[in-house]
Amino acid sequence: MRRLLLATCLALPTLLAAPAWAAPEITMLESDDPALRLGRHQFPGGRVTEFTIGIGSAAHHRAGDPADIVYTLSDRGPNIACADAEAFTGQKPAEICAADPRGRIYPVPDYSPTLYGVQLLPEQRRFRVFEAIALKRPDGRPITGLTNPLPGRTEQPLDGQGRRLAFDPAAIDAEGLLRLPDGRFWVGEENGPSLVEVAADGRILRRIVPAGTEGEFAGAGYRIEPGLPAILARRQSNRGIESLAGTPDGATLYAILQNPLANPDAAAYRGARNTRLIRFDPAAGRVTGEWVYQLDAPQSFRNDPSDRQSDPRISEMAWLGPDRLLVLERTEKTTKLYEVRLDQGATDIAGSAWDDAATRPSLEQLRDLSGSGVMAVTKRLVLDSADHPELPGKIEGIALLPGNTLMLINDDDFGIGGERTRIALVRGALEW
Repeated sequence: MRRLLLATCLALPTLLAAPAWAAPEITMLESDDPALRLGRHQFPGGRVTEFTIGIGSAAHHRAGDPADIVYTLSDRGPNIACADAEAFTGQKPAEICAADPRGRIYPVPDYSPTLYGVQLLPEQRRFRVFEAIALKRPDGRPITGLTNPLPGRTEQPLDGQGRRLAFDPAAIDAEGLLRLPDGRFWVGEENGPSLVEVAADGRILRRIVPAGTEGEFAGAGYRIEPGLPAILARRQSNRGIESLAGTPDGATLYAILQNPLANPDAAAYRGARNTRLIRFDPAAGRVTGEWVYQLDAPQSFRNDPSDRQSDPRISEMAWLGPDRLLVLERTEKTTKLYEVRLDQGATDIAGSAWDDAATRPSLEQLRDLSGSGVMAVTKRLVLDSADHPELPGKIEGIALLPGNTLMLINDDDFGIGGERTRIALVRGALEW
């Protein structure tokens, strides 16, 4: 078993030095569970792809559950950006995406984002799926993972033959996950972006969206409530809420935008480091705090360094204690875990001018916060996957297990590129 070395913090103003804890250990789990098979699809031209189910978009271990039980989450199903079409379908974008070159291909368009019960079997170096709960409307009809009708702010869905599909106001691009003591779930949602309350049987109870966008979800068949700041509707396409955490009783939720907003435009998004961390009260239906989280420089992600500031993103979060969070910041091949504190001088910007779309420069346009009156949250590096080649790329799920064990799970993108779901159990990486 490989020994995991704690990575050294980058010398940035918002980072704190890591203490010299004992080096943790990693155990890798894999699965050949038939429940993870989704079937095959033949694209125009003859290429056939064998799909698996990507269950690793989020993970959560509920306090009091057996130590070997976690729940995970799939996202919207197999999907391919038209810009990547040739690599994965064998067809040039001009061929398979003739209906809309900026669209997105859904080879299994009726797939429903699903919650999965997973049993960890570390002695056998494997895991198994024992439950699948599809997300559905209150009347029991399954939802899809297609795009919502957000005018000018989303992609046209196409089927596996390149034909246009209808937008779906009920669709959910499921990401973050929290399981409550009574069996209900909260799900982070990337497309809206939004927070979604889900009953134990998968029925959607309500969806919290940016103020002023409620009408864009008309016909969803479940409750739509404004409660998030209106400015969050300026999220860059596919860069909404991908992380969610909360207190064990669900009385307080935390969410981070995957990337900085396209505020005022996509050019600001591409160069921005400042993304937004939200604290939300579900009972009151309102935000109770908002802070700035600064993403690392893209050159610091050692498995795949780049010069594109939009490459680093936030994909998961876990609650460690009051206003204390574990945040997963990643690129495609490198994952960093940070302990984040909101009680060490970070500025609460909720309801301030930074939430006003008319403010110039916008928060996203600021390259340096000095002189702005805003202090970002402090970050302390806990783990850098670049030091540990046994860890998979594109880790998107975190679960805190008993015995000071951290579970990490990757998103295999439904096997489109040949990846498979893997789980890492990391013992002794962090105290909580």
